[in-house]
Amino acid sequence: MAPHLLGTYLKDCRARLDPASFGFTPGRRRTPGLRREEVAQRANISATWYTWLEQGRGGAPSAQVLDRIAQSLLMTAPEREHLYMLAFGHPPEVVYHAPEGVTPRLQRLLDTLAFSPALIKTATWDVLAWNRAAAVVFTDYSLLPAKERNILRLMFCHSEARARQDDWQGMARFIVAAFRADAIRAGAASEVGQLADELCERSPEFAAFWGDNDVRVHGEGTKRLHHATQGIIELEYSGFAVDGRPDLGMIVYNPVGPADAQRIRALLD
Repeated sequence: MAPHLLGTYLKDCRARLDPASFGFTPGRRRTPGLRREEVAQRANISATWYTWLEQGRGGAPSAQVLDRIAQSLLMTAPEREHLYMLAFGHPPEVVYHAPEGVTPRLQRLLDTLAFSPALIKTATWDVLAWNRAAAVVFTDYSLLPAKERNILRLMFCHSEARARQDDWQGMARFIVAAFRADAIRAGAASEVGQLADELCERSPEFAAFWGDNDVRVHGEGTKRLHHATQGIIELEYSGFAVDGRPDLGMIVYNPVGPADAQRIRALLD
């Protein structure tokens, strides 16, 4: 714990808040922002103890108390994470909330990649957004029910998606291992269990791979697809974290050679 840095950070966060917006009488104040006793009142803690915490004299707070202080100061997720780092030396425990969509800005980013299939996936590998190149090379996700827009369900339960893979066994094994790492990192343990149980019932191959307990990072690699009209399309892919959204990841696929790029252009035309 860095008590003096923690105290200074709490003081700075307190100073930027408008007392009137919380129903406190502005009155004559020596310094801007909320008073210490007002923060303590909002967090339901002792004003004396909060004062000591800002002064670097208080003991280490519990995670529950720190969360109440963060809420009372209207901290954003990155600010709360920084608060935890100062208090405990580690970020807060991740609680997964399934995202419902992406921002228009992220969708526009995907759309600028005209000839490179790209998509946004959740920690449980549900496809939330994609560009036109992904629709023509992989599958038109808009034609699938939302629940079926899941990379693992497509890989293990859809014969067409399976037939497109040049090395289905290797790719499927890798996807299961990367999925395990992504989902657990995002705090989606319960969601992982539900999806894994479903897929174990639907696919003996998934059950076998899942039982291996393999863990990998979905970083970079190559894959070869058998397209119905264009033949083999070889792609190199890179995975990217979406800044500020630990629940989302972006995958961009680029054609390996000029012939692969031409096949994608033909599909788009």
